[in-house]
Amino acid sequence: MFLGSPSTDHENATKRAMQSRHLMMIAIGGTIGTGIFLSAGSAIALAGPGSALLSYFVVGVFVYTVVITLGEMASMFPVSGAFSIFGSRFVSPALGFTLGWNYWFQCELTAAAIILQYWAPNVQAWEWALVIIAPVFAMQLIHVRVYGESEYWFAMIKVVMVVVFIIVGLIYDWGGVRGHPGPGLSNFHNSQAFIGGFHNFAQTFVYAFFSFGGIELVAVAAGESARPYKAVPRAIKATFFRIVLFYLLTILTIGLCINWQDPTLLSAAYNSDVAASPLTVVFKRAGFGAAAHVINAVLLTAVLSATNSCFYASSRMLLSLARSGQAPRIFGWVNSRGVPVPALIVALAVSFISFLTTIWGEGIVFTWLLNLTGISALLVWGSIGAISLRFRIAYRAQELALSDLPYIQPLFPLLPIGVIVLAILMFIAEGYAAVVEQPFEAKNVVATYVGVCLYIILYLGYTIYERFVLKKTQHFVPLLEVDFETDAVWKPGQGDVVRERDRQEKQIAVDTSREKGRSRWKVWMSNITRHIY
Repeated sequence: MFLGSPSTDHENATKRAMQSRHLMMIAIGGTIGTGIFLSAGSAIALAGPGSALLSYFVVGVFVYTVVITLGEMASMFPVSGAFSIFGSRFVSPALGFTLGWNYWFQCELTAAAIILQYWAPNVQAWEWALVIIAPVFAMQLIHVRVYGESEYWFAMIKVVMVVVFIIVGLIYDWGGVRGHPGPGLSNFHNSQAFIGGFHNFAQTFVYAFFSFGGIELVAVAAGESARPYKAVPRAIKATFFRIVLFYLLTILTIGLCINWQDPTLLSAAYNSDVAASPLTVVFKRAGFGAAAHVINAVLLTAVLSATNSCFYASSRMLLSLARSGQAPRIFGWVNSRGVPVPALIVALAVSFISFLTTIWGEGIVFTWLLNLTGISALLVWGSIGAISLRFRIAYRAQELALSDLPYIQPLFPLLPIGVIVLAILMFIAEGYAAVVEQPFEAKNVVATYVGVCLYIILYLGYTIYERFVLKKTQHFVPLLEVDFETDAVWKPGQGDVVRERDRQEKQIAVDTSREKGRSRWKVWMSNITRHIY
């Protein structure tokens, strides 16, 4: 068996070099991926703008509750493996193994070739993939601070683009562009908002899952951030506004400007010989035809960001699995700069899955990856709800004070229970949509459940390994044996001491600034900026 014993060699460890502003922008960058630029249009084409908007709203509420429940644990235990470590520590090693490898398999790289082929259709997809992968891999090898800084600016560009798109799109829709009368609300009239009934609506969930994939990246990055007990709660609290701004308003704008029967909505995800994104289409129709290539250049930034985050997340997850004894120990090695080089090399090798696009075609590979990553994300998020429940039950069983947690989720246990229930309902809806779709195709059912098969195989496989190879007879971690000290930001009872120290340091910094002649309003603005970034 390839698994090794847990690593006890901490001579070289990852570096806590990312600042709060890096973590905040990583939170944004992780949620603005290629999915919102490519597959969102397919959701509208499939079920209409109203169904797509409702689907993204439901999934948005779902993932927000996931981030809250995950953030409660990640702010107290900031580790690179995040939910994989939490699964092993608070529930069972089999769950941690399953979540870690399941997450590691997820990838967005196929979309890179689709966007870039808009510029040069005659260039092979794998050649463009190399152009993207090589520089990103080189940046990852330098230092985690390089990843944080590069992702900060990648995310900044995406944020500006989305905001400009929403403004331009709404102006165009309202008829504010001379010579281009806007459609207004016509795309929502005459029963066009909801197309195809419930089964079409259910099918849009997979597109939403794919678009929201990566929202949990904040918890993974918390393991290399300075003062995660402050940075993680800030990122969590702002997630709601990001979901509203960058997802719901974007879907609404696309639905207002482009009719659900427009062929470009489907072409964005499955072909590469037309404009690659609904965003580009809207700018063209608003009279900014010359800006089409500029928009795609900005979309290239989204691809680079998605690739950057993919390399980071997969390498850190593999590092965590190796140090937990659930992957070959070689992948737990990091160099003196805190970079897990062997794990990154594996991520590089797996990223060449883009080669498949030249064998079977971009559309086929994209469809299967869409289903695999979408359902896998749903399974991971649902599992996080179960982990949160067990975390709190064990915390209470050991009579630890909730006030000692850096961030306390509201409405417990409603949020984690809601996560589990919503995950089950959406999974049932996905299966129902695949079965009743006409004409019936077995491959659609297989594509829907392939992620579930992977999840079950991983869980049962490790359970059998644990029982017959490791000779362990106890599957679940006993409540009184759950480890609440390793990797904690402070020891039990020390939270108030650390908070008071931070408060005093902050006050000293403010007083020093005033002594240097900074006016009160500049200090006030500085405090606001600190909370935003």
